[in-house]
Parts: sequence; structure tokens; C-alpha cells
Amino acid sequence: MRIAYKAFAPDLSCTSGGNHYQYQIGVWNEEPEANCAKNGFHCAENPLDCLSYYPDWDHAVYYMVLVDGDIDEDAYDSRISCTRLKLVKQLDKMEFVIHGLNYIQKYPFLPENKLVRRNRGSTERGFVIVRGRSPKAMGGQIGAILGFAKEEKSSRRIVEIGLQVVDGNNILPDTLYNINGKRCSEKGRKK
Repeated sequence: MRIAYKAFAPDLSCTSGGNHYQYQIGVWNEEPEANCAKNGFHCAENPLDCLSYYPDWDHAVYYMVLVDGDIDEDAYDSRISCTRLKLVKQLDKMEFVIHGLNYIQKYPFLPENKLVRRNRGSTERGFVIVRGRSPKAMGGQIGAILGFAKEEKSSRRIVEIGLQVVDGNNILPDTLYNINGKRCSEKGRKK
């Protein structure tokens, strides 16, 4: 049994390969076969990869799931297919970013999801994750989530992760911050 992440339509349905499936909460949803290219329940070990399949946060829901049974992997991002899948917990945006940061920290040498920004970034979909030796981020609106993954100087290993939320008081919109919540100038120097 493994932990993974899955996105759904708001009614917990999903369409894959022309097949429509209505998922149930609290039970094992089961399929007879699992093949990433054509059948089974598809999910991803990296939560950020779910946004490749359901990119509109406002028209989808995101869950942490348990996967079991026959499991197939195909090296296309972190997606997997399985014959048994159980919905564990719906993730809000902050929890989703935290799980994404934890995945990056746990697997720092795997290829990055295309949503992860190098060294500097600004929010898309209400959040941003920035990775680098001195990551900096800004959010355009109140409630935007800034995720940081700081690398050690000599490798891609993650030595610190951080999270800031644009609240209008301590973290201001359209202002660049570092992992510790300190304002940075546009050139990256602390103010």
C-alpha cells in the first residue's frame, strides 16, 4: 500500500480513456486491471503532477489517496495506475502545497514538476513553489501561498522548506519575500 494524490471533478468523478468512473469515499474503489497507458485508477506520487491532468483548481478537488493491488508505473511524471484506490483526505490549497514541498524534499534529485520555479517566482493558481539556493517568491493577492524549497550550496539536496501566506499585514501582495518571510528588493537584497 502506498500514498499518492488524485484530482477529480467536484462530484468525485473522473474520465480516463473514455471511461467514466464515480469514486466513493471511505471504501476501496476497485478495477480489474492497471496499466498507465489505458486502464486502472490513475494518480500521482507527486501532488503537483495532478495539476497536469486537472489544472483548474476552482473546478476540481484534490485528494490524498491510498493505492493498493496491482500497481503500474510508466515514468511519465510520477503517475501510477492501480487496481485499488481509497480516498483518504481532501486537500485544501495550503495542504496541497505542503505535500508538494514534502515530496520535493524527499526526492530532491528527481526531475522537477513544470510548476516549480527556479530561484524566483510569482503565484499562479493562487500559489507558487520556488526552489533554489536562495528562493524568492511573491503573491499577487491576499491568500496566495508562497512555498520555498532551499537547496544546499553544493547540490540539489533540500536543506529547508518554508511556507508564507500573503495576508496583507506581514506578507504583502506583489512584494518579493525569501523563505524566512523577509522582504527582498527586486534584485534579491533584503530590505
